[in-house]
Amino acid sequence: MSKDKIFLLEHDSDRRAALGAFLAAMGMRVEPVSSPGEAAPAAEDEGLALLVLSIPDIGSPLLGGLGELKQAHPGLPVIALVPSTASADLLPFVEHGLIDQVSDPDSPAALCAAVRSERLKADLERKAADLSRDIRRLKKEQAGGLRRALEIEDMYETTLENFMAALDLRDVETYGHSKTVARYTHVLAEALGIRDPETLNNLRKGALLHDAGKIAIPDAILKKPGPLTEEEWQKVRRHPDLGYGLIKDIKLVKEVGNIILCHHERYDGTGYPRGLRASAIPLEARIFAVADTLDAVTSHRPYRGPSDFGSARREIIRNAGAQFDPKVVDAFCGQDLKAWERIRFQTTRILPSVEAYRHLASKK
Repeated sequence: MSKDKIFLLEHDSDRRAALGAFLAAMGMRVEPVSSPGEAAPAAEDEGLALLVLSIPDIGSPLLGGLGELKQAHPGLPVIALVPSTASADLLPFVEHGLIDQVSDPDSPAALCAAVRSERLKADLERKAADLSRDIRRLKKEQAGGLRRALEIEDMYETTLENFMAALDLRDVETYGHSKTVARYTHVLAEALGIRDPETLNNLRKGALLHDAGKIAIPDAILKKPGPLTEEEWQKVRRHPDLGYGLIKDIKLVKEVGNIILCHHERYDGTGYPRGLRASAIPLEARIFAVADTLDAVTSHRPYRGPSDFGSARREIIRNAGAQFDPKVVDAFCGQDLKAWERIRFQTTRILPSVEAYRHLASKK
């Protein structure tokens, strides 16, 4: 049985019972509380602890207690339940680190994704700490270093995938996106004649990490149910620079950094953040741009259903020379559409569906 615990703050008894049953069905221990101050982090020998609290309105006195809570327990995650129409009002609390996730109380799938995201992030932090200790020990151990280095590389790969899974889970609709687009990028690079295994592996890593900067963009912006303001768009457009800043000190090779920094540049020079044009855009970023659009067009989104692969190919061809490098588009079109469909099936078949989240929510 999971040792993970949720402190649930909901004053409405019926809603508290429903939320408690739903969270218990996820394998969480649920402990009702009447104020944020009653929540506490888990002991070292226990699992994750987090606070889920219902915010009736922006003037709720509950928000006033979050400052003291975070000051006393900065590592305790807080998930605020607020209607999606009011989520943008909590942006200041998200930006100041008082709220970690914002979820719609009437959307079981969104709450499930928020809780799973916090569990994955906690697991990632534990693995990162373990990895850091392993690396320090490795520096002291010269004998047998090669075998251990291979183990560290395996742990590093797992950490990368878990990091992007945690990021994808912030939005259940895009869960699995990074893994799928990484495989598309690898295959498209081979179609362009890139055969060096190390280069191909670097392209895959860059594709996995392309949206790393979104970890710093608040949910109130990423999940906003409507058009973004110009100020909010400016924050979203910062994510390539933010992502590059996160990884540059790891000394990853140039292909990885180029994809993270340049994946929103456009062939005609109208992209961001640098407004690069044509061959000034690194080849790996031009390859990734086609792979990213292929996945985006064929994936479900809250505002539209997925298109088929034929429609995706037509859209990519239509934007050759504007958004995409024509040579990369030609290489993409040279591949059978069924090959891309097989990749999508292979990378998404084990992922939980939106329906699976809803089924879990129905277990009362």
